[in-house]
Amino acid sequence: MILKPDSDGVYTVSFLVVPEYAMVCLLSAIETMRVANRFAGREVFRWQLLSTNGEPVNASNQLALVETKSIENVPAPKNVFVCSSFNPKNYISDHTVAWLKNLYRRGTVVGAVDTGCYLLAAAGITRNRRVTLHWEAIPAFQEEHPGVEVTNELFEIDQNLITCAGGTASIDLMLHIIQSELSQDLALSVCEQFIKSGIRQKSDKQRINLAFRLHVHDSRLLRVLALMETNLEIPLNPGELAEHAHLSIRQVERLFRRHLNTTPANYYLGIRLERAQQLLRESPLSVSEIAIACGFNSSAHFSRAYSKANGLTPSQDRRDRFTLNQTQH
Repeated sequence: MILKPDSDGVYTVSFLVVPEYAMVCLLSAIETMRVANRFAGREVFRWQLLSTNGEPVNASNQLALVETKSIENVPAPKNVFVCSSFNPKNYISDHTVAWLKNLYRRGTVVGAVDTGCYLLAAAGITRNRRVTLHWEAIPAFQEEHPGVEVTNELFEIDQNLITCAGGTASIDLMLHIIQSELSQDLALSVCEQFIKSGIRQKSDKQRINLAFRLHVHDSRLLRVLALMETNLEIPLNPGELAEHAHLSIRQVERLFRRHLNTTPANYYLGIRLERAQQLLRESPLSVSEIAIACGFNSSAHFSRAYSKANGLTPSQDRRDRFTLNQTQH
């Protein structure tokens, strides 16, 4: 059993919405349950929105859903998902953390959508557990929470802990729950209603694969690219990349020129700097810590490379992003 039913057999799913949450994640989950009720011909699911004070919460699109209850004024939920997206750490409070801790101790199924894992981590719920979150937030979360096993899957179900990458992956999570708790036929009927070609499994990856993302279909080059993406903190040297891909260094260089119009070194540097930019904007790590995490042997080397690629230093980029966030609030 994934979710816990009420005494009448209906599954009540509560969503704690955090400011700047992504509405698409929330509505994808709710609409899947609504359609399931319709095709089941009975109430299988109920849902409710919660906030810390009962007031409507603005999503990242500046819209708010009005039917929101205070976490203080509802019985302890049996199933609760934290919905957050942008700047999740700005909305971690002692009050919310204590509430989540208490629920988890009492056996509530606790979940997180998109970046909701940040609040669960603050409550100590994710320690030594397996979770997923939006791919863009994974690098920063991994650096800040090394004791948590983070995957790139669409969703993870680890006993009473459920995490989801967000976006339309919320549909896939709910379809999986419908299939597991009710029937495959019902899940397929709901899936077809959303004009989806099939139910994605949790192991389906969040991002479009490298072949389509880069318009590359040479399997040899794809092997090298995959190696680079999974070895950013300690970059592989040209000989290691070639050896792992069963190629010569010269063959690797030719493949990069032919398909990507660049050198292996420049491409590798580019994806390391891209990771560094994510960490600068999403994590509290110092510039020197980010340099190490992205495979640079010194902060000075990192700063020079970053400035050349982006036109400003890492510190300036972080300061500009902080100023932008402040003006948006």
